[in-house]
Amino acid sequence: MPVPASGRWTVAVLGPGGVGGLLAALLSRAGHRVICVAGQETAHVLRRDGLQVRSRHFGDFTAVVEADTELREPADLCVVAVKATALDAAAERVAPERLGDARVLPLLNGIEHPDVLRARYGAQRVVPGVIRVESTRTAPGVIEHGSPFVEIDLAGTGQDLGPLTAMLTDAGARTTVGGDETAVLWAKLAFLAPFALLTTRYGLTIGETRTGRREELVRLVEEAAAVSRACGVPADAAGILARYDSFPAATKSSMQRDAEAGRPLELDAIGGALLRSAERHGVEVPLAGRLVAELAGG
Repeated sequence: MPVPASGRWTVAVLGPGGVGGLLAALLSRAGHRVICVAGQETAHVLRRDGLQVRSRHFGDFTAVVEADTELREPADLCVVAVKATALDAAAERVAPERLGDARVLPLLNGIEHPDVLRARYGAQRVVPGVIRVESTRTAPGVIEHGSPFVEIDLAGTGQDLGPLTAMLTDAGARTTVGGDETAVLWAKLAFLAPFALLTTRYGLTIGETRTGRREELVRLVEEAAAVSRACGVPADAAGILARYDSFPAATKSSMQRDAEAGRPLELDAIGGALLRSAERHGVEVPLAGRLVAELAGG
């Protein structure tokens, strides 16, 4: 993946919400040209006011970005950071022929979206990745970043993705190349699914969940780890639990925040994907099945 001759990347960000907005602001602050692709209202606000970031880690700042309702020119990179529930509609804003030579970097929850994007943009263009961050859009163009980190894992080879890795890391998102796609995506899903399903089902923070719902948390982590292993990706249940225990007690999952705000849940992308993988591999996941069913019915 070549570095632009000027050293200044043109990055399209589809979905400048909590994740996409934070990355767009960091990339702009690092000197890159950023084009945010969003709905009419959000695009208008970003053109007028820029992206306002509130972060104890990066400080409070406003980043100047371009914004439009569709991508109208080639880019070096297209970050796809919409919710899984909005992917099909949002992708219509970025026509394949407008991308030029850009790679497509999806940072969505779940494991099934890369195939959707490959079908639209081509297999060689898509670079699957995952991001670990707590960041929320509180209003159009206003991003609150709560975690003391932004970490991205890319699937691929270090040689091919070296320039992209360096560019993102230099902007503030510590980025590594984590191996094959299945390993990268399952490393996050095995961690995310128990956290998202339990906190959302019971309306609890991670602190309340790991104390008041400890037995269910342990069982659900064990189920997710078993499915991950069946898919060929080793998963350490004890290590996942230790990470939960290290989180600030007030931490909420993104699915829980969506539920509280009345937004559509990424239930199928997270819980549904877990259940479908379990069924394919003959792994019993009774607790995950019950929680998904209760959330779907609620």
